[in-house]
Amino acid sequence: MSRTAESESGDQSGRTRGSRRALTDPRALRALTHPVRLALLEALDLEGPLTATQAGEMIGEAPNTCSFHFRQLAKYGLIEEAGQGPGHARPWRLRTWEVRLPDLSDTSDTAVAARALKGLARERYFARAAAFEESRASYPAAWREAAGFNEVMIHLTPAELKAVDAELAAILDRYRDRNADPSLRPPGSLPVEVLTFGYPLRPPD
Repeated sequence: MSRTAESESGDQSGRTRGSRRALTDPRALRALTHPVRLALLEALDLEGPLTATQAGEMIGEAPNTCSFHFRQLAKYGLIEEAGQGPGHARPWRLRTWEVRLPDLSDTSDTAVAARALKGLARERYFARAAAFEESRASYPAAWREAAGFNEVMIHLTPAELKAVDAELAAILDRYRDRNADPSLRPPGSLPVEVLTFGYPLRPPD
């Protein structure tokens, strides 16, 4: 979770687009640091608007549990209601769909909360990567060959590293609309998680 975008306008799919902002409220950061809430945000990002019942089926939680956590996420402006669903269904959609964490180096309440959130998110990323490796043999050959891990060491300045990250993000953003609009997904596609980490191997001289 490295970026934040705050909703300014919506589209027909229910996905919201907006300007990027840092999430600096320690209360909001602590509210996010919960596995069910992270799972709900991931589900909304992957599938677009969902009711508590639909979300519960996706993440394996009871609808009333999802409803409670949806309301908590809405309290801090991370999601919002997506109109009226069938019957009394109450779908929710992302309002903030990217999270930019503040500087984690100091000892403020915000930094402490941000480190806890980043740690939980990182554990979830690595757990999913490990789960795929454990089950890789069950996937068709095309997916076994396409999925992999890349490791590259290069010399960059801070500005160049930032530019590389922006270029990679721009490539991945070209495919994001498929999450909320199933009609855009080509036959044979699956939800894919792409992780990128860029960090110096030693401190400056």
